[in-house]
Amino acid sequence: MRKILILPILIICSIVNAQDKTPAQKFWMTLQEHCGNAYEGILAIPKEDEQFGGKRLVMHVRSCSETEIRVPFFVGDDKSRTWVFTFENGVITLKHDHRHEDGTEDKVTQYGGTASNSGMADVQFFPADQETATLLPRAATNIWWVTMSDTTFTYNLRRLNSDTVFKVEMDLSQTIETPESPWGWKGE
Repeated sequence: MRKILILPILIICSIVNAQDKTPAQKFWMTLQEHCGNAYEGILAIPKEDEQFGGKRLVMHVRSCSETEIRVPFFVGDDKSRTWVFTFENGVITLKHDHRHEDGTEDKVTQYGGTASNSGMADVQFFPADQETATLLPRAATNIWWVTMSDTTFTYNLRRLNSDTVFKVEMDLSQTIETPESPWGWKGE
């Protein structure tokens, strides 16, 4: 009889443990599920952006560990951008790693912010941190947020007290061929 009772108890414990996950942990686990995959997307807002408009947009969830997920984001032939998500103390941080073609860091790099709470399982908000405010004073009021559904990953930016709004929508329903390494990539 003991063997019969152990299995239901293990199942119940597994269900309880899954339910005990915070929204940030659920978001993190969902993003990790895409590790190794690349996706194509569109610029949703603003449509006529000179730097991004009309160019092929690709994200590649290239590197995942328990505490860091690196997502290169290509704009046409420009491979300078990587979104770096870290998970520490129950919250997620988003930083922007910008590189030159030779791999050296751009003078404007490592800006972003840390979520002020565990957020929601399908959306995380990242208000600009002090490092960002010091590096880019005009970005001190930036708020980035990332949403994920079964079919879409969106990267969003809103600069408070301005008209600056930016939104990229990536199609998670279909993977694409894995792109080349981003500029400055050190690992495989």
